[in-house]
Amino acid sequence: MQRKAIVIGATGLVGQHLIKQLSALYETLIVIARRPPRYINASMRFYQVNDFDNLTEVFASVGADRTADAFSCLGTTKKQAGSDEAFRKIDYDYNVNFAKLCRDKGVENFFLLSSMNAKLDSRFLYNRVKAETEQSIMALDFAKLVIFRPSLLLGKHKGRPLESISQKAFQLISPLVSESLPLHPISAQRVAIAMAVTAHDGYERRKYHAAPISASITIVENKQMLAMTRAK
Repeated sequence: MQRKAIVIGATGLVGQHLIKQLSALYETLIVIARRPPRYINASMRFYQVNDFDNLTEVFASVGADRTADAFSCLGTTKKQAGSDEAFRKIDYDYNVNFAKLCRDKGVENFFLLSSMNAKLDSRFLYNRVKAETEQSIMALDFAKLVIFRPSLLLGKHKGRPLESISQKAFQLISPLVSESLPLHPISAQRVAIAMAVTAHDGYERRKYHAAPISASITIVENKQMLAMTRAK
């Protein structure tokens, strides 16, 4: 059985690293995005969606089924989106719609990039919406749902000046900060590796089960991602 991966958010900070990792693990890599990713290889099939409001029409032709694993790295900020409503539309509506489309086509395994501070009762919109997105996708009953909650992401952010300032400050003190601390920043590349490794580990486990594995939800916290991607 050939393995397929379907990815949205592939042109973002984590997504661009993730598709590089997945291209070595899956025979077919399906990328749905507004523009082609910078990394392209022979296994990739690119589907352009000019507006994610039209995702349903585009998704109908991608060939999603139970042999596919789905990954979402799609996300933004209120500043980039322009308003609370626009931010929620991208981070909640588009992610949940993608998950529903995948589930309707029989996709069993879903991997979601979220945030460390995702909380339904948070005073911050960003954290509340992340938590609401998690809850709605949990309710879809994927056979396996893995949610990744990184801390501050290290990498080149466009249009996120506060995060850039935080990164520069952290670089000065990073030699003194232990990775065992829950809030330790993590590079986008390491998050992508953690997502790919988790998906591959699940695949290897499923190969040896004659019957389907019961539904499960796993949350991978920042500390776990740091540990599993630490250089030996």
